[in-house]
Amino acid sequence: MNAAQSLIASPLAQTLRDDINLGAKSLGLDLSATQADLLTHYVLLLDRWNKAYNLTAIRDPREMVFRHIIDSLSIVPHVTGNNILDVGSGPGLPGVVLAIMNPAGRYTTLDSNGKKTRFMLQAKFDLQLNNLEVVNARVEAFVAPQAFDTITSRAFTSLVNMVEGTKHLLSPSGVYLAMKGLYPDEELRVLMDRHEIELVGCEPLNVPGTEGDRHLVILRNRH
Repeated sequence: MNAAQSLIASPLAQTLRDDINLGAKSLGLDLSATQADLLTHYVLLLDRWNKAYNLTAIRDPREMVFRHIIDSLSIVPHVTGNNILDVGSGPGLPGVVLAIMNPAGRYTTLDSNGKKTRFMLQAKFDLQLNNLEVVNARVEAFVAPQAFDTITSRAFTSLVNMVEGTKHLLSPSGVYLAMKGLYPDEELRVLMDRHEIELVGCEPLNVPGTEGDRHLVILRNRH
């Protein structure tokens, strides 16, 4: 048994795997054994790197499951298309999680923080995520070979800054999926005043194991 196999076979790994499966099921998602193993491995890797590089303020790996993994899984039903960009991805949330869930899709995670993109590259290698591209850049400077069907963000920046920074990257029929806490009334008002953007919906996200309101703001260009 190699080090990676030993890691995901540990008692902690089994506890995390059980938490992940239960949390996903509460969202109406049935994970395959491979998906559950990869998500577990990702949490263990994040926990290990976090001790040295401070990638997230959450220190407890079981709390990481609900605050990071299950939270990211909550938007899976809303992701459309096969070419997805996650901006301000941090350590890969939700981008790495989404890539694990849909091996057939193409996922790009983008962050300007070098230590976070190095972690994502390590996760891509360790988890063998061939459908994932990791980019270390500021979003305004990033040029993609193909426009994206969906652009996701999780506590990245204001809605106005997200749209202004990524409008050159979204396909004409594409959508924005912005994960927020409280319903962002003021952000939406400012956004609609400045841009030809249409609010498709703002879905409340019921994420088990987390406190506080969660919303998914769905936007698209007004045609």
